[in-house]
Amino acid sequence: MLTHADTPTRAATWTGPDPLPRVGTRTNAGKNPREHGEQTPPDLGLELTMNRIAVVAHTGKSLGGGLDELREVLRLRGAGDADWFPVKKSKFVPAAVNKAVKAGADLILIWGGDGSVQRCLDTLIGSPVRLAVLPAGTGNLFATNLGIPKDVADAVDVALKGNERRIDLGRANGEAFGVMAGVGLDAKMIKDADGGLKDALGRLAYVWTGARNISSSRFTARVDIDGKSWFKGQAGCVLVGNMGELTGGISAFPKALPDDGLLDVGVITADSLLDWTRALAKTATGRAADSPFVEQIQARKIDIHINRKMRYEIDGGERKKVDRLKITLKTGAVVVMVP
Repeated sequence: MLTHADTPTRAATWTGPDPLPRVGTRTNAGKNPREHGEQTPPDLGLELTMNRIAVVAHTGKSLGGGLDELREVLRLRGAGDADWFPVKKSKFVPAAVNKAVKAGADLILIWGGDGSVQRCLDTLIGSPVRLAVLPAGTGNLFATNLGIPKDVADAVDVALKGNERRIDLGRANGEAFGVMAGVGLDAKMIKDADGGLKDALGRLAYVWTGARNISSSRFTARVDIDGKSWFKGQAGCVLVGNMGELTGGISAFPKALPDDGLLDVGVITADSLLDWTRALAKTATGRAADSPFVEQIQARKIDIHINRKMRYEIDGGERKKVDRLKITLKTGAVVVMVP
């Protein structure tokens, strides 16, 4: 979980040149290896369709055999000359992504968790550069929602031979998110349920941690939807989703799609321990809409006013305290490689 101190300065939207033309084999080396008598990599059934690959790797994250395995898999797939941009913290991802784009990359592999992915998405809004996720974090909501496997070789295969999917992104107070943004109990649940409790109890961990945080989470909210008043009253959580699944397999918005041109909005209104438990239990089983203590709607523009400053979260990372959250939708904002 990111802290306020980890929050990066805003990265400028990508404004670089158009990518190099896409061809059937890698050409950034400037020569055809067959013409120079060099040994070509084994044919593993992967047809590379990009000119230059860049790897932006959070060195503190691990998956499988780590970065050594990633280098070997890329070599075997014929992409051993990818450019590497290692970072020690996710807040350095935007600068690394910008360097990769300026170096000519038209496919960026991001190695890390949701914090690294979110910063990569935020930097690539509007760019033709494609993004591939190698889910090496403790929480990988973005990859999970898109069906990207948590295996180094399989994830690389998706990156090099998967399908291109142009997805929408939400923007909360000017910063992009791929999965969800929210204020109130949502942020506290995600933070407190991480780790051993989540591993031991699964979905029930969120019911438990939600109950623990009820008293400190309630606030008065006014939510405007596409310029019209929609909700006003006491709430414990306002959640806006571009994708549907939360950590632990909880489906907050079962029908949400990242390319449907809409964001899903949910407000939990329960005010007693019993009602909270019922509402959270419905959410944990993917039936939040069936609860009388949950209000849901779809929108493109959401304006959330609350009566006191509170921290909000985007894609599982905490941000500074605010009393207003302005959320908009950027359709077709980025191209992601998916299975």
